[in-house]
Formats: sequence, structure tokens, C-alpha cells
Amino acid sequence: MPDLFPSKRIQILLPLPLSGVLDYLSDENLNLREGDFITVPLSGRELQGVVWEMNPESSDVAQEKLKHVIRKSELPPLPNSLMKFVAWVAGYTLSPLGSVLKMALSVPRKFDKPKKQTFYRLATELPEKITPARKRVIDAAISDMPMSVKSWCDIAAVGEGVIRGMIKAGFLIAQEVSGEQAFIKPDRDLKRAILSQDQQKAADHIITQQRSEKYKATLLEGVTGSGKTEVYFEAIAEALKNDAAQVLVLVPEISLTAQWLERFKDRFGAEPVIWHSEMSPAQRRRAWWATIRGEARVIVGARSALFLPLQNLKLVIVDEEHSQTFKQDEGVMYNGRDMAVVRAMQAQCPVILASATPSLETMINAQSGKYDWLYLGERHGPAELPEMSVIDLREHKMKTGSWISDPLYRALRENYENGEQSLLYLNRRGYAPLTLCRACGHRMECPHCSAWLVEHNKFDRLECHHCGFNMKKPHACPNCEKEDSLVAVGPGVERVAEELARLFPDARFAIMSSDEIDSPEALKNIIKRIEKHEVDFIVGTQIVTKGYHFPMLTLVGVIDADLGMSGADPRAAERTWQQLEQVAGRAGRAEHAGRVFFQSYQPDHPVLKALVSGDKDLFLEQEAASREAQNLPPFGKLASLILSGRDKNNVIMIARNLARCAPQGKNITILGPVPAPLSFLRGNYRYRFLIKADHDVNIQNEISRWLAKNTKKHGVKIQVDIDPYSFY
Repeated sequence: MPDLFPSKRIQILLPLPLSGVLDYLSDENLNLREGDFITVPLSGRELQGVVWEMNPESSDVAQEKLKHVIRKSELPPLPNSLMKFVAWVAGYTLSPLGSVLKMALSVPRKFDKPKKQTFYRLATELPEKITPARKRVIDAAISDMPMSVKSWCDIAAVGEGVIRGMIKAGFLIAQEVSGEQAFIKPDRDLKRAILSQDQQKAADHIITQQRSEKYKATLLEGVTGSGKTEVYFEAIAEALKNDAAQVLVLVPEISLTAQWLERFKDRFGAEPVIWHSEMSPAQRRRAWWATIRGEARVIVGARSALFLPLQNLKLVIVDEEHSQTFKQDEGVMYNGRDMAVVRAMQAQCPVILASATPSLETMINAQSGKYDWLYLGERHGPAELPEMSVIDLREHKMKTGSWISDPLYRALRENYENGEQSLLYLNRRGYAPLTLCRACGHRMECPHCSAWLVEHNKFDRLECHHCGFNMKKPHACPNCEKEDSLVAVGPGVERVAEELARLFPDARFAIMSSDEIDSPEALKNIIKRIEKHEVDFIVGTQIVTKGYHFPMLTLVGVIDADLGMSGADPRAAERTWQQLEQVAGRAGRAEHAGRVFFQSYQPDHPVLKALVSGDKDLFLEQEAASREAQNLPPFGKLASLILSGRDKNNVIMIARNLARCAPQGKNITILGPVPAPLSFLRGNYRYRFLIKADHDVNIQNEISRWLAKNTKKHGVKIQVDIDPYSFY
């Protein structure tokens, strides 16, 4: 009897650390196409994957040995542009193809059928006389869109009793809905901003690009407070003219964007769809489903949002494009900014890279004409750029245990007496970066990492900021056993706040660091306190550089401007300039003039000269010349290999084996192996190679051929990082 449903060979990609696809058989009645989600058997389990190739050219596996696809999902297929992107990222980062796909499918129970839920829509007939609270509900209604009780409460700003009362009275009608509640669509025309002439010119340029519906990258550079956000909001509004268009906005850390989200809601009448790692499984599933169905119109997220299944991507925006947090340093190692450009290129849509302190890579692309370049050189409205100066700590010596110089103290006192807010910046969490014994000199180190334990006075604990190990601060030195001999060395933000409290005992303080702010809600609360002027002094780490606007903040003091100026990181000077420029930009963003003080033992350092003089172009020219002379990115290519394992001898053996067969040539240089700066991390011993190559070298091919010569790993993990940002 003939087979009613003949089978054909297809290739499936599973979200597992596999280098390639697996062959299966598909019955014709499944009507599969590339991108479809399917369930297949593997080693006695049922796994979900994606149809990757419908007509494979060849295979080493005989057809009679292949298993059949079990079922097809009802979800829309993975967009073709995302499939291309997954393959591109895997090839560029030298990561298993399945590991990259896993990032696109990192949603629990994504294939489950949505449960039916009861939502409520506004009745067609309503009484003329109603209470003010019920009128707010009616005015907040979005056509006949059904919503949950909670959503009605949120959108109308009323209590649940009001909604329950309207349901009982028949003013809200129950409706069974299959699936999650739809996201409210943003209204592109709700509240258009009044733009300056320069802002309007920049917005018009971007809108012209969008109408072409082709790929183009644009650097939107502007001094802090110049209104870059309002400009790209106009680009979002233009994209939303297309009823099916989707917009992706990448931000460095979604948990630090409370003000941005409020500005978006004020402009468009609804919050965007949010995507980040701190979301609950239900929140992630709702956002993912809305995205793949094309219902999510504007998505804002951290770097992982690049892998969302956007069906009709029309615009990509990377805010604070210079931020190092766009770089993922574990698992699949990639730079979110660079991958955003690739994502836009494959979707054939514009990408906007916005920053007050653009990365050198982006600046070179803009200067060469590869990217368009828009510049906003003035602050929006009455605000003016702050006055900056350096306090030379060689002249203004501080007392032991003090971190605030006399000139900075006098400025803080004057600001406080004027009723204005001040910010002290130090990019060090905790109370002190080191605790040592004054009797024997023993330093408290992490047992799992070659790193000092950071003292956190608030919790009376010592913590490793690399692996998370923590312990109660002991009363006696664990080495010499002398009691009360352990002392804190150096300042963290807690210690600076302690000194401020001694100097200004009646003042109100807030510490902004990841130790104090453990949730988006906590961040929102502290921002509201500052905005309402319930805080006089803010002490913060790099969290405070994320674009906040505090009208009464008029003075910024940088406690240690030398921190991060040097080291093995070739981007050290650039990164320090960006952080200090960004934190300085918090001062004087409204009608009150701002002042910035940098405490330094190196007042003539090029970074500080550029900040005080405002001549960033000269600084970037010097940085570019230095990098070009060393053949470092963006003028050459750089990659690192990190070998790690529990057995130190095995790690050294594999490192030596790799060194013996390393690529050789005048256009490629292999440095190492040497112990990594953090040679012991999370219980693993680590050795490192650095690979430098000319710009025209295919560094991925060179590394792949190199690693293929040494297949014996002996429990040693090898991580490849193309264009590394971390050198620990």
C-alpha cells in the first residue's frame, strides 16, 4: 500500500550547545517551512526546535535511520531575518549554533497553549451621570479592548473596588480571551515635543532615512541634556505610521531606565514592551508571544532583546551606545551595539546609535562616512553646560581617613546652604575595596577567586564581586589570630557617605549603587525622592551616569578621577573619559548653573584636560593615534582565548600545546599563554592568549584552524572572545 503521507528529510536546529543541525523526517501533511517550531525525539526525550533547512543538499546519515518530527507548533515561524542573525552571530563569535538559538528561545513554556482568561471591555450603553472615578475608567478605555481588572485599575488610576462595582453594574462586560492580555498600543500623535532647530533638523534627517526602508546607520551625538531622546522619539513615531512595524530600543541596563520609561509613556500614552533578565517567567512569555505575533510595537530591552522574534523590524535604536554593559562576557560573547548594527542590516532598516560620549569605533565609522553623523551641541532649553575644574590632590592634601578635599568640602557646603543638590561619584561599591590586618599584613581574599573581598559595612560582611562569595567580617585576623586588627583600606561609596554624614549631620542622603538598589521599584523610589528634593546629597557608582535628569542637582564631585585611568585594558582612558563626562553631565541640567570638581593626583592627564577644556576631539584624536600605532581596534583586530579548569596542571598543559601550534605570520601575533589577571576565578585556574591581527585578516578562520589542531581538552574549557572588553 503506498504511503499516503510520504516523508522527506529536513534539518532541525535545537537550542542546545551543538555546532550544527540534526536530520529528521517530516510527513508532508505537516506542511512545514523553514522557521517553524516543531517537537522532535532525541535520546528518549521530546525537545522543541526550529526547522532550519527544508531541502538539505547532502547528509551522512541514511534516511532509514532518521526519526520523524512529532508535531508542529501553532506559533508563527521564527522570522527569516532572525534565523540569518543567529547564524551570523554563531559564525562571528565562534559559538555553537544551537547555543545562539537558545538565546532566541529563552522563554519558559513558550510552546504551551495559552490559557483562557476573563477580561473586561467597556459596555456600549452607559449612563449619563456617573461618579468621577467611573468617568476616569471610561475616559481611559482604549476603544473596545478588553483588559484585566488590574490593568483597568492601572490605566485609570482607580482602586479595584471601582472596577468591581462597574462590573456588577454592567458597565464593564466580561469576555473570555485565549492567551495573554494584549499590550496597549503606543499613540504616535499623543504628545509631540517642541524641538529646537537643531533637534528638528536631526529628526528630519532620520525620518527621511526611515521612509527609504533601507539599512543605514546613524550616530546621533549630543552633549548631555541636548535632547537626543526627543529626536529619536520622533523616529519611533514615524515608524509607527506603519501599523505592522516593530521598533527595538536597546538600553545598557533596563533596570536603570525608570525616567526613560516615564518619558516614553508621557509621549506615547503607553509603556513599551519591556525585555530583560529580571522579568518573571510569565512576563517573559507574554512579551515573547506578543513579539512573535507582531503585537508588540515598541520593545525596549537589554542586549538580549536582539534575539527576540521581531516579525517586522523597521527601526533599531541603541541608547548610550558607548556603554560597556552592551558587551556580554560569558556564554556567547558578543557586543550588543555591534550586533544591533548587523540586526538592522539584515532587516534592512535604519539603526540609530545615540550617545553624548560615542565610542571610538563609532566615531571612526562616522568620520569615514560609513555612518551618518548628527550632532546636537547645545543643551535643550535654558540649561547650560557645567563649569569643570580639577582639584590637585598633591596640593590639597587630605587627612588620613578622609576622601573629601577642602575645596570640594567648601563647594558642597555652599551648595547645601543654597538649597541645591550635590552628587559625589566613586565607581566603587561597598565600604572599602580591601580589608587587611594591621598586625601581620594579611589581606582578606576570596577562597574561590584571586580577588580581594570588598567590605560592606551596612551588612557587616565581606563579599567577592566576581563569584558572590560572602562572609561575616571576623573579629580576629584568620592568619595571626590577633583580635580587632582588621582595618578597611580605601574608600567605597558607603565610606564616602559616612564621611558626608559627619560633615553634614542634618542633611538627607541617598546612596545609588547596585547594593542599595536591588529592584526597578527601589530605583524608581530613590529617583522620586531626588526629584522631589527629599535628598540633599547623592553618593553613587556608575549607576548615576545613566542619563538621569535632576533639576536641582547643580554640583558633582568626583572623589577619585584617577580610578581606571591605566591598566592592561586598551580602552581604559576612553572608558574613564566617558564615565566622567557622563557623570559631569548630571550637573546643571535645568535653569540652575552647574559645577563639576575632579579630585586627582594626575591633573595633567589627557582625560582630565579634555574634560576641563571641552576639547574631546583632541583627546579622541590622541586615542585613535595610540590605538592605530598598536594595531588595536578599530584599526586592527583583537581576540582572546581564556583557558580555565579545576586542575591547574591540565590548564597549563593545554595552554602549552596550543602555544606550540599557534598561527604564525607577519599579519597576526599571538601573545601568551600567561596567567589571566584574575588567574583563579570561581574555583577555576585561568590562562590567557591574546591574538592581534591586521584588519584584513579573517581572525575567526585563524582561530578555528588553530583550535582544531588540539582536540584533547582534559577538562579544560576554552572561551573565545572576539574584540574583548574585559581583561580580567
